[in-house]
Amino acid sequence: MAKGAAFGKTILIGDQFVLNGVPAILSSLPYQTETIVEQVSAPEGFTVADNRPEIPGYKKEKEAACKKSYEAMIAALNLDIKKHPVKITAGGDLIAGSGVGASAAMSVSFVRACNKEFGLGLDMVEENYYGWVGEKSYHGIPSGVDNTASSFGGLMMYLIRDGKKMYERIIPGKPLHVVLANSGVTYNTALLDEHVSGLAKNSPGFFYASLNRIAGQVYSMKKAIEDGDLRTAGEIMTENHKLLIKMDLSHERLIWLCKKAINSGACGAKLTGGGKGGYMVSLAEDPDIQKNIARDFEAGGVPVVCAELGINTMDTEKFRILK
Repeated sequence: MAKGAAFGKTILIGDQFVLNGVPAILSSLPYQTETIVEQVSAPEGFTVADNRPEIPGYKKEKEAACKKSYEAMIAALNLDIKKHPVKITAGGDLIAGSGVGASAAMSVSFVRACNKEFGLGLDMVEENYYGWVGEKSYHGIPSGVDNTASSFGGLMMYLIRDGKKMYERIIPGKPLHVVLANSGVTYNTALLDEHVSGLAKNSPGFFYASLNRIAGQVYSMKKAIEDGDLRTAGEIMTENHKLLIKMDLSHERLIWLCKKAINSGACGAKLTGGGKGGYMVSLAEDPDIQKNIARDFEAGGVPVVCAELGINTMDTEKFRILK
């Protein structure tokens, strides 16, 4: 029996368009999915006990994708589960819901548990790759953003250049305190890829001008974070969300949550993840404002996640090219 763990994630900007060459700023969350893999005598194959806390309905919605994900990773890892059946038990303190990297944390933690249980000898880059294989069942063509944050932790700028996935560490000039609020809306991430492709096909001028603008916002926000200029970083987040609304990637519930966060003192707010549902993320200048934002949400029955970003780095590398 062996246990693996992987972080949830949040995206501050850019993630919808990583596959189009736009960089993204992302961070792990200090919450994890833990997976136990145990070899059993029967039944043949694998069984799953999903004990993760969840946004109501999320696990049922993702049940089929989750099964396919395990099957894909088992095949890629070359595990003989006819000869060595396994029981998979998922838990931890990351709340399963759209927008916090729940599927990536599930996938990477499973790979890590298998790595230990079967003595596969994988390094962190290889664990991350097989986590990405597991993500395909949820996201169609995953960019690698979620599994990379889950695998390596910390705050980073992630991008794809000439087919190569890579990231650069970001060291914030001041602590980054965020509040994520859940919209209660679960959306199929694979359908978002179709939506983005449709934008590129039907409105190419608007689409590619928007990508250029977002890329500029990413680099400006990276500098603001490194300089400790949280007000500017928050303003960029809010402006980015306005653009995502024009691209029909937001949702009326997410728009309302963002406005509420700003009214409660946030520097800025936007949707996080693919869009159309899931979570929004808001940036606070200090822990007291963070608590105020969270309290205002909770008073209205809105589930929240509070975190400081960039504090869970799993390695010391400043730059990595990934598999």
